[in-house]
Amino acid sequence: MESFEVAVVGMGALGSAAAYQLARRGAKVVAFEQYELGHVRGASHDTSRIVRTSYGATQYVRLAQSAYRDWADLEAESGERLLTITGGVIFLPIAGPYSASDFTSALEECDVPHELLSPSEVQERWPQFRVPEGVETVYTADTGIAHAARTVATLQMRARVHGADIRDRTQVEALIPDGDGVIVRTAGGDIRAGKVVVAADAWTNALLEPLGAAIPLDVMQEQVTYFQSASPEEHGSDRFPVWIWEDDECYYGFPTYGEPTIKAARDVSFNRMTPAERTYVPSPELTTQLGEFVHGLIPDAGPEMRTVTCQYALTPDRRFILSPLHEHPDIIVALAAGHGFKFTPAIGRILAELALDGESTDDISMFAAPAPAASR
Repeated sequence: MESFEVAVVGMGALGSAAAYQLARRGAKVVAFEQYELGHVRGASHDTSRIVRTSYGATQYVRLAQSAYRDWADLEAESGERLLTITGGVIFLPIAGPYSASDFTSALEECDVPHELLSPSEVQERWPQFRVPEGVETVYTADTGIAHAARTVATLQMRARVHGADIRDRTQVEALIPDGDGVIVRTAGGDIRAGKVVVAADAWTNALLEPLGAAIPLDVMQEQVTYFQSASPEEHGSDRFPVWIWEDDECYYGFPTYGEPTIKAARDVSFNRMTPAERTYVPSPELTTQLGEFVHGLIPDAGPEMRTVTCQYALTPDRRFILSPLHEHPDIIVALAAGHGFKFTPAIGRILAELALDGESTDDISMFAAPAPAASR
């Protein structure tokens, strides 16, 4: 039986980052992906993802600060430009469920420069928006865009350069801990690993349920829409920021990025399904809802050009899980609950630290795996 120090299951963003960081440290690592590399069935494809430090909780702000350092390290090591910094705004209706003071307090505690703007100040700086009264806006200059597909491909390429054995189109059928590590059962045969990193997102519980370690996940099909821009120069990344609308219904969007369109989406639309049930067909109702919101906030946004689907696997409270399992400590789980791409290189490093060192240099205490039901 082949033997490896660490096996990685799932080669989306988090698994690819873990394989890269493990191989870079000299570990003998094998990584499995059940589909072709770069596939569109999960949550790591397409082009743009938001990067930001602007969270309403200090733990995420500090992790984002670490991630920016890891992004810079990845860009320097690979020679690729993966981030485009645009600045970003978070719109927070005063009557809504989220408080601007949570964001400003967390940013202040972590020494992140920011501004709190009124609707008139937003209008003066970015006349493309129409922000109603009763909305507070938090601006951070370090917000920007990560190129999603290029990032994942770069991580996989660099992992291979450092010696990782990446096996695509190879499904992992079972994990069997035996006290001396874990037997990884695949369609192509069994291998042994000292540690296993499970970064399988919506497919995670197919491997954890037989171990009595399933994690509650709310899986849904999400979608993003690209709108034609009547004036692409006014929506360019040098004039128009990344934006997030935080309310009972949350939305987000981007400046033009590689094409004369602006991308927007609703965050968490509750279009629930399992991976096996996924249709890949956008919901007309959600597309219409998004269009009405976007044209109210950005009046010169044009008509819908195309809509792309992706997949969310949400944990309770959307809290990350970056942790060994309680009863099977040789199995490390990585779940990022639909908002983790911005942390990708840091999460990969953390997973490598957990696998090789037993602990991380970052404070990840709030991201522990839930205890088994019987011990709660």
